[in-house]
Amino acid sequence: MCSSITRRFSVLLALGFLLFAFPARAEDVWSPVREISLEFQSGSPLDFSVLLSNPPISEENRIVINKDGRLTHADAPEQPVRFLCASLGWSPASGGFPDHDGADRYARQLKMHGYNIARFHFVDAALMFGRSADFDFNPEILDRFHYLMAALKRNGIYWIMDGLSSSRGAYGGFDDRWELTGELKLEVQIDEKSFQHWLRFQKEILATVNPYTGIAPIRDPALVVIVPFNENGIEFDSIVHQRDGQPHYSTLLAPAFNTWLQSRYPSTEALADVWGWVKAGERLEDGTISLPASRYEKTPRMRDLQAFFIDVETRSAERMTAALRDLGFKGVIIPYNNWPSIQTSLSRAGQQAVAMNTYQDWVGSYEPGSTMGQKSSIADAAAYVRVIAAARWLNRPFIVTEYDHLFWSRYRYEAGIVMPAYAALQNWDVLCRHGHGPIVLAYGEDFAHKRQMLPYAIALDPVARAGETLAALLFRRGDVRGSPVSIPFVVNGIDDLTQNTQEREPDVLTGLALLGAIGLQKDPLPPNNLVVPSPRKTASAAKIMAVLRDGQLLGPANITNPDKGIFESDTNQIALDQSKLRITVKTERTEAIAFADLTDTVTLGALTVGNASAKGLFAVSSLDDQPIRASRRLLVIYATDAQNSDMRFSDNQERVIADFGHLPVRIKAGSIDFSLPGEGRWTVSPVGLDGKVKPVVADGNGILSTRLSNVGPEGPTTYFLVERQP
Repeated sequence: MCSSITRRFSVLLALGFLLFAFPARAEDVWSPVREISLEFQSGSPLDFSVLLSNPPISEENRIVINKDGRLTHADAPEQPVRFLCASLGWSPASGGFPDHDGADRYARQLKMHGYNIARFHFVDAALMFGRSADFDFNPEILDRFHYLMAALKRNGIYWIMDGLSSSRGAYGGFDDRWELTGELKLEVQIDEKSFQHWLRFQKEILATVNPYTGIAPIRDPALVVIVPFNENGIEFDSIVHQRDGQPHYSTLLAPAFNTWLQSRYPSTEALADVWGWVKAGERLEDGTISLPASRYEKTPRMRDLQAFFIDVETRSAERMTAALRDLGFKGVIIPYNNWPSIQTSLSRAGQQAVAMNTYQDWVGSYEPGSTMGQKSSIADAAAYVRVIAAARWLNRPFIVTEYDHLFWSRYRYEAGIVMPAYAALQNWDVLCRHGHGPIVLAYGEDFAHKRQMLPYAIALDPVARAGETLAALLFRRGDVRGSPVSIPFVVNGIDDLTQNTQEREPDVLTGLALLGAIGLQKDPLPPNNLVVPSPRKTASAAKIMAVLRDGQLLGPANITNPDKGIFESDTNQIALDQSKLRITVKTERTEAIAFADLTDTVTLGALTVGNASAKGLFAVSSLDDQPIRASRRLLVIYATDAQNSDMRFSDNQERVIADFGHLPVRIKAGSIDFSLPGEGRWTVSPVGLDGKVKPVVADGNGILSTRLSNVGPEGPTTYFLVERQP
């Protein structure tokens, strides 16, 4: 779940895969995208700037945490605000920060796409790329960064900022700033010089006045969240640096671990009594107690190592938080934004908010030979959502700083419904699909990461873009309601640690996240039986569900049946069926379905849909804020799959890349039946990926019933406009 892309495959291995490359499935029909410019015009059906308005940002409406632990405007604390986040993880390979004109256009387009917050990621790497001296920031990049911040603010788009992203920080002389090298993420927590390096970056970038806003970003009401150092948990960072034949844990940890042990055990004999034994030559008094040889060992030594990590991470988070407060930051600080283990949850216990990163079918390289599992997120009951739901602390803001169901998965259409629907159900605050920019102004930019669709290049992927469009409605607009129920998972503290450093909340218990909101909580607990006790071996998901039913929190019509892999939310708006690889959402303003097979016919609420030619995502949303049955302007989203031209695989299952291919992007042809009740004349028109409405392809009177193809006379698309006359 790391945001950097590594190159782990040799040239020889890559050439070997190329010798046995398979083209995309021959039986499928793929139609090339014809649009070049992707900029929307005002009034387009895809222009959400009126539907989802961004108020001007001022000190009066600064984002704060209200009494219920939700993000709100300071001048309207009773109204929680959901943020759809634009991930700006740019590098030279993806084009970097735009010039001033490009920034103005880009910020305006983000607003039109429905974004109201943006995350600046790897800014340190961009500023230091090609620089030989420490803190010798590229002045042009710094200017562009400052200008984009101002352009976003003018469009009502708040900011999330990484204090540092790269393990190279602001040190000069490195050309691997986006790679998984360097130990700064660890060193910042245990070494004073490294901490001061981190602090200097905050002072020079965040605490220095932006000439285009007239205020230092750290004091600007536009800055809502700071991630002090992205993905810097000690256990996770050690996994990232693990190499064959090398110790699992950095030797830099040994002195601090021994000091920590000395503060808790009076002697080697006392330590050996608790651990059962120590190795020959190990003496606590000499500081020679060794780190575990393997992270997979399950011993008292490993349990103490986790407790040590919690102590270091807690104190480090407190110190970074205090430093940012001293610089004038009033917003939300969220250290340790990934790795949903019991240990890291305890490290986050004292934080004012929690952030997490999560991925379905993670991909770690752009090289030939890169692999993915081609796994449906519905098949495992949205596990990548559930694992982070169980890492949340209740009654505090929860921020998803990174997620994706990655290209080239055949099932990535699921992301546009699974994540935003359940994020809304969980009452989360921020949702950020990770990539190097969520949009582009045009296809064909001559940068390495924009010459074809790649993992994390959601801007170029019509399937991912369709999912983000739906997310703006399901999550940000609030079409999916938050659960009125919270199910606390009791946390006692260090006593919850086991000897397994990989220990997480049990899968069977996190399934409760598909019914209502879940999260961690210490005393005081609610005076009822709707609690997951500690230790977890005494907990029963079936008992919790029985309590929900007995209390009529799950109504008699709720179809939840875990034995059959069926889960319906307590709001009755979301239903997931593992065996059918199908999820549905039914709300007044949006009805949607993602399916691996839809040869049958399904009626949701107003929408009836069926007889689909291929797997995909289908949704109907009101654009006039009316219920679907009464709406006279509706957006239809129909997403199948998309690939690059001449894309090739090394296997028939399309799990191993041989060649990513090149533009133009091709959309998999598909067709589907759908109908909607209503009166009066109706028309259906394709909407291009540029937001332009095409000529009518179907019309009629009364009940709308038609077969829709995603490939028309003017090329393929993922969008359609339904209009009804009075």
